[in-house]
Amino acid sequence: MSAEQARSLYTSMPERLARARTAFGRPLTLTEKILAAHCWDFASQTWERGRAILRLRVDRVGLQDVTGQMALLQFMHSGRKRVAVPTTLHCDHLIRAESGSADDLARAISENQEVYDFLHSASKKYGIGFWKPGAGIIHQVVLENYAFPGGLMIGADSHTPNGGGLGMLAIGVGGADCGEVMAGLPWEVLHPKLIGVQLTGKLAGWTAAKDIITYLCTLLTVKGGTNKIIEYFGPGAESISATGKGTICNMGAELGATTSVFPFDPRMAAYLRATDRADLATLAEEFREHLRPDPEVVAEPKRFYDELVEINLDALEPHMVGPHSPDRGRPISKLAAEVRANGWPAKITNALIGSCTNSSYEDMRRAAHVATQGIKAGLRAKVPFWITPGSERIYQTIKRDGLIETFQKIGGTVLANACGPCIGQWKRSDVKTGEPNTIVSSFNRNFPGRNDGSAATLSFLTSPELVTALAFSGTLEFDPVHGTIPDAQGKAFRFTPPEAEELPRDGFAGGAAGYEEPAADGESIQVIVRPNSERLQILEPFRPWDGKDFIDLPILIKTKGKTTTDHISPAGTWLRYRGHLDKISDNMFLGAVNAFTGEAGKGVNPLTGGAPQPFTKIARELKAKGVRWVVIGDENYGEGSSREHAAMSPRYLGCAVVLVKSFARIHETNLKKQGALPLTFKDPRDYDRFEAQDRVSVTGLAALEPGKPVSVTIKKPDGRTQTIEALHSLTREHITWFKAGSALNAAQGDRK
Repeated sequence: MSAEQARSLYTSMPERLARARTAFGRPLTLTEKILAAHCWDFASQTWERGRAILRLRVDRVGLQDVTGQMALLQFMHSGRKRVAVPTTLHCDHLIRAESGSADDLARAISENQEVYDFLHSASKKYGIGFWKPGAGIIHQVVLENYAFPGGLMIGADSHTPNGGGLGMLAIGVGGADCGEVMAGLPWEVLHPKLIGVQLTGKLAGWTAAKDIITYLCTLLTVKGGTNKIIEYFGPGAESISATGKGTICNMGAELGATTSVFPFDPRMAAYLRATDRADLATLAEEFREHLRPDPEVVAEPKRFYDELVEINLDALEPHMVGPHSPDRGRPISKLAAEVRANGWPAKITNALIGSCTNSSYEDMRRAAHVATQGIKAGLRAKVPFWITPGSERIYQTIKRDGLIETFQKIGGTVLANACGPCIGQWKRSDVKTGEPNTIVSSFNRNFPGRNDGSAATLSFLTSPELVTALAFSGTLEFDPVHGTIPDAQGKAFRFTPPEAEELPRDGFAGGAAGYEEPAADGESIQVIVRPNSERLQILEPFRPWDGKDFIDLPILIKTKGKTTTDHISPAGTWLRYRGHLDKISDNMFLGAVNAFTGEAGKGVNPLTGGAPQPFTKIARELKAKGVRWVVIGDENYGEGSSREHAAMSPRYLGCAVVLVKSFARIHETNLKKQGALPLTFKDPRDYDRFEAQDRVSVTGLAALEPGKPVSVTIKKPDGRTQTIEALHSLTREHITWFKAGSALNAAQGDRK
């Protein structure tokens, strides 16, 4: 964001915020200030938390090389010659971690050349800034170059909220949302409720910014933030560096939150100046009153937030969450007893630091301080120790300052500046397939199979400094804060709390390495998609609704328990097909647990019976016969990543209705965008009514209206029927998408 664009926003805020205070009849939270400042049309906008749909003007769009493929393929249908808002694309997801940064990067470029050619040519043609493979992870690069206080951005990645570390509302969405904003349309989102998190005290000792969010995940659970924005404030907030704030906001995605944000403060100004944006820092300081909640909000927060959480940082203990869910947490002091009680493998097989969540200079410096203590005690890491720098700027800086050398002395291996093991791009050879094992990391997400494709891997998340200390012990039964391990002479050795500067004393090294500007005029540039490609497929529009009710549809799957987007559309080796809808649909529901059998990834054909087979095979057989089908799901269905493939693949293979106890925000929106009908049980107990051979009818669709329940009839094999009510959150525009077959179809119809 240029200083000129920021000034334009800031100078418009006094009038817009005064108007909002009058309309609301009260002072404003920071979130409300940013939303009001970006309102598409204030005069026609309804403001009601949890109910109204906001239409917003977005400052920036961020894409990465996996979800960005589908976003660009959809944008290409818009007919626009150039994106309407500043947009960048970052090649960070397709680099597989295996042996080290140089080899892994070279291998990725060789294996993914046709995808990179497509992304590069499309970016150049349509006015999108292009960050080459190895330049860094999207969220770290955005924080270093584009995030700014008071801004609003969307990104086709669930951890886009990382930008909240610089006081920005940065929100993860599906690629269809990005494509529409890039095409010049307003962005729509349910008016989020607000959770205020009041921070008092100060971080000290072993307690890090990561512990604030792992504690909050444990407290609120993975669905505690759904359709809510988490706004941090209080004196404790100013004790946290800008990058520490980014860590907290990044992992707010694990709460299901729309996004998270901190008020502007001197720590943010210092980071802006350190990353060559002194002009923005000065501007933000000039307009600081608009980039913080009104004083009355801070003085009486219970009046202004829907929920209020108070955290005393002086009393907060270092935390660790896992396995299998980012809300299964406890203080590190209680971990050993829980490991023994549950029979989890205490032996650690790998320790990993970095990722978009924890790869700042401060993170790396704190981890290196712990590593240096181990070196002085004559110790080396007992397990493979992997380091993922978040960007080329971070890598060059920690290399210059000797941190890379320190990590290598304890046995560490530096991986490429990319997502790698955090998103399943990790080729392991140290354990057998299906072998139970434990890893510790400073990543953000730890669902089964998330890191290495193996559901048998138990993944625990904590701060980089605790990961580093645990690498020296090799066991979860060691508490680095309170315990000791033998040094090289066998004497009891205790680590002292980590110390670090939040910003490098000599400034950051390097700069915007790996960035390429788009063409000034892309008219003559051809987007490169090979006709016979196995990686890329030009999209065909989904069929519009035929105007008929859904009658006697079979149930393809009734999912049981946690059904994340990783379960619906796994990543790992499947990332290579993210630009090819047909091929990636072969992974559909591979990780989802069948409630009828307890088996993951397989079911029985509801028309022909027989032996269990993969759901995608059954779906293709039903599609070939012209039979559409239904999904029945559990709580928080679609939790996790923003990947719209988890909505597109079912829609492509014939899904008409997804009926669940509750949805995660992004996934519900993605289903609406693709023309599927997302419904929730009015009575969650109705979930138990559905059996494998039932047929499901959804009627009255011609009279579909916002807020009006729909009728769902369950027909048993013997002809008996049961009728229940289901709810939906469709607006009139969403209903238009459903009838048109997708939001993209509806938008094309409007243009015609």
